[in-house]
Amino acid sequence: MEYTRYETARIIGARALQLAYGAPPLIKVPSGVSDPLALAEIEFDEGVIPIVVIK
Repeated sequence: MEYTRYETARIIGARALQLAYGAPPLIKVPSGVSDPLALAEIEFDEGVIPIVVIK
């Protein structure tokens, strides 16, 4: 599914907030990545974030 840039930003932002509050990562964390936003972007690119947009 193709998301608009606004949907993408909202999904990544929501997941980054979850990670910042201690949610477990859904992927193996690459070495050197400790920023929740960067990790959320990687999870989004791999398609593992369990957030659905209903249109």
